[in-house]
Amino acid sequence: MAHTRLKSENYNDYSSTEVSPTDDNSSFTSESSDYERQGEVTGTTWYQTLIHLLKGNIGTGLLGLPLAVKNAGIVLGPLSLMVICGIAVHCMDMLVRCAHHLCRRKQCPFLDYGDTVASALEGTPSPWLRAHAIWGRRIIDLLLIVTQLGFCCVYFVFLADNVKQVVEAAHATTSNCHSNETVVLKNTMDSRLYMVCFLPFLVLLVFIQNLKYLAVFSLLANIAMLVSVIMIYQYILRDIPNPSSLPYVTDWRSYTLFFGTAIFAAEGIGTILPLENKMQRPQQFRPVLYVGMLLVTVLYVSMGTLGYLRFGDTIMASITLSLPNCWLYQSVKLLYSFAIFITYALQFYVAAEIIIPAATSRVAERWTLFVNLTVRILLVCLTCILAILIPRLDIVISLVGSVSSSVLALIIPPFLEIATYYSEGISHWAIFKNILIGLVGFLGFVAGTSVSLWELASR
Repeated sequence: MAHTRLKSENYNDYSSTEVSPTDDNSSFTSESSDYERQGEVTGTTWYQTLIHLLKGNIGTGLLGLPLAVKNAGIVLGPLSLMVICGIAVHCMDMLVRCAHHLCRRKQCPFLDYGDTVASALEGTPSPWLRAHAIWGRRIIDLLLIVTQLGFCCVYFVFLADNVKQVVEAAHATTSNCHSNETVVLKNTMDSRLYMVCFLPFLVLLVFIQNLKYLAVFSLLANIAMLVSVIMIYQYILRDIPNPSSLPYVTDWRSYTLFFGTAIFAAEGIGTILPLENKMQRPQQFRPVLYVGMLLVTVLYVSMGTLGYLRFGDTIMASITLSLPNCWLYQSVKLLYSFAIFITYALQFYVAAEIIIPAATSRVAERWTLFVNLTVRILLVCLTCILAILIPRLDIVISLVGSVSSSVLALIIPPFLEIATYYSEGISHWAIFKNILIGLVGFLGFVAGTSVSLWELASR
């Protein structure tokens, strides 16, 4: 859902990197060739890529997984989470293989996600798809904009909820750090007012257009997030209650909310091609992908399961909100909030890099800076308004996951593989497998979106 949690912020930056045409292997074609791309001399090593991969999948989605497990059940939740993560990793691998194959076919150095989809459509037998291949690129750009701005909406709600709780706890009697009792004050300031308070600071933050200037703050944010996660585990691993009283499986309506949150957390497909392209030895990327996502899956399942076990039915939309209201765990909320605040600029970067060039290309050069800053202000205000309209963190996460993340991570990759290899021969088993994955993604998209909107309208 990188960021500290950076999903696609370098998506466009890397598209011009010079590399060699590729095809890692192709079980669907008679051509056999090892993947020989040389990568960049000054590129990232395998362990640096692994760190970036981990960063790209750890964020607010992780903190919402305990509630997601509650929505699925203590048995069905962890099992489903492992399956969703497994499918998501397989789709990431499909995207890499298709990009390699199309690079070799077109004799071009690199294709990003949008160009990969457009190139695959250009090679299909259908004249209509070939004529409208450019829409592949446009659809991916639109989904990236929706996804990244959706993440920004989640960050507004997360910041408001956590800072609100810290402020309230500061004016209340200090609670015991070994208790998970929540202090509730009457007549406290609405969380939506906190969002408005954050608005000018986030506007100033996104005025920083060169991410290098945020490098030091990003490093501090990463450290803050790591410390916060360790402290959360330190708390939830103590005194875990007996799980026998928790439901093993829930109803389908709650399960659709689980799906949206799970895919929101697991969707990191936008960073895959940029990370692979920046490696010194791109041949090492697929092992790094599987090892990294295995670690992420273990983190997801353990956080979701242990968090739900620790707090039970009292678990809140973010596990940080369920922590005791003492100074030690208030610091966890502040540290994570700082990390998310900095991450807002990184997530915003992708949408800005797609929208702003299109907006400034239609105006005179002397108006370019004015239009640039105006668009940034309007986009930040848009995310704030949407967050105010949907102030429930769990619903925002589930809605963003169901609407856009499911399409990017589960629906497009399997049909991309069919389009890439169809003219050269692809097995019936591969077609069946890809249609099945796409169907799972589509059902999750429809059910998750409809239930999230229903939950929103009913409260």
